[in-house]
Amino acid sequence: MIGIIGGVGPLGGLDIYKKIIEETIAVSDQEHLPVMLYSFPNLIGDRTAYLNGNSTINPAIAIAEITRQLEHAGVTVVGIPCNTAHAAPIYSVFEQELARTNQKIKVLHLIRETVAFMKALYPQAKVGILSTTGTRNSGLYRDMLLEEGFEVVEPSDEWQGRVHDAIYDKEYGIKAQSTPVTNKVRLELHSAMDELKKAGAEIIVLGCTELPLALPENDHNGMNLIDPNRILARALIYAFSPDKLKYPDDVYVLLGILLQ
Repeated sequence: MIGIIGGVGPLGGLDIYKKIIEETIAVSDQEHLPVMLYSFPNLIGDRTAYLNGNSTINPAIAIAEITRQLEHAGVTVVGIPCNTAHAAPIYSVFEQELARTNQKIKVLHLIRETVAFMKALYPQAKVGILSTTGTRNSGLYRDMLLEEGFEVVEPSDEWQGRVHDAIYDKEYGIKAQSTPVTNKVRLELHSAMDELKKAGAEIIVLGCTELPLALPENDHNGMNLIDPNRILARALIYAFSPDKLKYPDDVYVLLGILLQ
């Protein structure tokens, strides 16, 4: 079955599960795919806190253990709906842990899937990035996009702080208030995207899996919004059962080749 490592954050895991359902060809309950959402937020440390030096416990250890449990339960392909967890100081240790215990489960890489999707559909676009400060400081999206020939636009330091607060602030941020997201968060994110457009951005990648909770629309002010969670959901379906993917256009055939 398909596996989702939840709890990073919790609604990000639920969001990708919902998108797997939305992107699957099915007309009855029984025609949907088997999916295990395994959410243990209490076990996985904050990824940004670790990257920023505010925690000494690498979240990779807990994520690897949860992945092993998913494999033992019958999962064959798994996704981690957290951008920051893919930063090298975390993801490299995660891979080492899986190799050390000889795990055979297939793990789809959220960032690689997203960048390959953008390269297939928007090869000439100038990309704006919204993310946590941990993801930004790691260069996770920036470095991979630049390697693929994209021009990249990131928020100024002031706006990066405001975007981060829109996610993390304990009074109004998405992690604290997600159902519904506060108006302040949406206003801050819309303003941040407008600033990116002024700097030349043509598309925006929502580089935190909680941002689509606040920005469910497909575009803003003429810029397409790229949702890595939906891309990962479709990639998981394609990896598990290609014939069950809605709209299996040439892009996903191409991605299947690119990401083998």
